Amino acid sequence: MQFTDRQKEIIAIVKDQEPISGEAIAKQFGLSKSTLRSDLALLTMTGILDARPKVGYFYTGLGFDPLLGQKLSEVKVAELMASPVNISAKTTVYEAITAMFLYDNGSLYVTDEDQHLQGLVSRKDLLRSLATKSQSESPAVALIMTRMPNIVVVEKETLVLEAGKLLVDHKVDSLPVVNNREDYQVLGKITKSHLVEFFVNTLASEGDL
Repeated sequence: MQFTDRQKEIIAIVKDQEPISGEAIAKQFGLSKSTLRSDLALLTMTGILDARPKVGYFYTGLGFDPLLGQKLSEVKVAELMASPVNISAKTTVYEAITAMFLYDNGSLYVTDEDQHLQGLVSRKDLLRSLATKSQSESPAVALIMTRMPNIVVVEKETLVLEAGKLLVDHKVDSLPVVNNREDYQVLGKITKSHLVEFFVNTLASEGDL
């Protein structure tokens, strides 16, 4: 895996000015912190940088293992994805809440009979609906869901690092895994928890933890 020129410059800035906040790094590029979020996430996940809340970013001094980088850059979503929890557009909000807690999921995918993605319902969507409706008025999730094509998706062949950048860039907890970008049949999901577990296990197996 090759770092971009901007990522290399971020590493140099952190080495020279650690600890340094994300905002301070972004200011030196004349950019917003959100623009650099995916770069910073990649550099911390690969162990080049360390981040501490309310302190900032540090250079770990460990350098970068090319073999480990190659391993991380080759893993595809298909190897990590889990089974999704799908519901129909007619499912009521209260039924969706029950499913969410029963399966301990942060989001539910709304699909048709052939499992084609129609929408997504998050915890925030359900809580927002509860705040405005009584149980007797429980609407169908079709009224509150985020609809296609406004849902970020990945395919089985998507690289895990790319999926991680999408999760960070779009500030979501999971991504639907679809068969292709034509009919969007849901095959699984990939979450932040899956990626954290993968990176920790990979680093541990390489003796870096």
